[in-house]
Amino acid sequence: MELLTEKDATHLRSHDLATAQRSRVLVTGASGFVGRGVVERLVADRRHVVRVALRQPVPELANAVEQLPIGDLDEATEWHHALAGIEVLVHAAARVHVMRERDGDPLEAFRRVNVAGTLRLAEEAAAAGVQRLVFLSSIKVNGDETPPGRPFREDDVPAPSDPYGVSKHEAEEGLLALARATKMQIVVVRAPLVYGPGVKANFANLMRLLQTGIPLPLGSIDNRRTLVALDNLVDLIATCIHHPAAGNQTFLAGDAEDLSTTDLLRRLGIALGRPARLIPVPAHWVEFSAGLVGQRAIAHRLCRSLQVDIGKAVQVLGWNPPFAVDAALRRTAAEFLAGSGR
Repeated sequence: MELLTEKDATHLRSHDLATAQRSRVLVTGASGFVGRGVVERLVADRRHVVRVALRQPVPELANAVEQLPIGDLDEATEWHHALAGIEVLVHAAARVHVMRERDGDPLEAFRRVNVAGTLRLAEEAAAAGVQRLVFLSSIKVNGDETPPGRPFREDDVPAPSDPYGVSKHEAEEGLLALARATKMQIVVVRAPLVYGPGVKANFANLMRLLQTGIPLPLGSIDNRRTLVALDNLVDLIATCIHHPAAGNQTFLAGDAEDLSTTDLLRRLGIALGRPARLIPVPAHWVEFSAGLVGQRAIAHRLCRSLQVDIGKAVQVLGWNPPFAVDAALRRTAAEFLAGSGR
């Protein structure tokens, strides 16, 4: 992934750089998909002195930021040197959701990193005088699906249904308790599925599947799902770093447009230059058939709805997603095709 070009930057929300002061920001998880996007945006922004904490150095970032190796993220991680002089902390490092879990106790594994590791970092940050911590969380704190016309909101009762979501919820609770006991502000940003240049896992698999030209039985899926383009999520995080109204608040991230699975496949196919071949099969038949071959969870994600209401970020922060869905899909597809996607 490369730094945003000047042309790309014109799509980002404008900032008054003349009066802004350069702030010292520490980013964790800078070798990850979202963390690297945050670093690239902050470096391009030129309002920040950026330091990154990661397990091992990333050569591509060598000339842009100060890199400090901190090893694994857990309750014993030492953060003293990384936090020295830092004003804002963006915490994007985490044990992420995995499709094929191999740990014998998944919840404990997630808690060790996402809860204990996060709270250790936050406590040291508060003691070091960090003013604000922006925490990248997950919409899985809210749950896995929404009924028609009822998108998730920040004030919904949390209903995580898997170990990853539970760990993110527990981390949020611990962070907000710390905010009440210290002067450090916490900002929680919950994201749904993130896509963009360099995306891997399920979204990359979807592009590979479309590239094959195999007919897919997904031509009649009338659900609604909120996704978030990496550039849109990074823009929201960048807004939360400085906006005075963001302190001790939770925001849900998302694109400005929700898509059905059928619509996503069609538009992604156009972006790839390979029109999707979709067969109109009722959603309940897709789910039933997938269940017979042990793929019920994947079918649920393809056929059920998961909508997110980004209204709070719009109203409180004056934020709007700067990239439209089709533009973000084109950027994602272009990077995929330039790599091994052809």
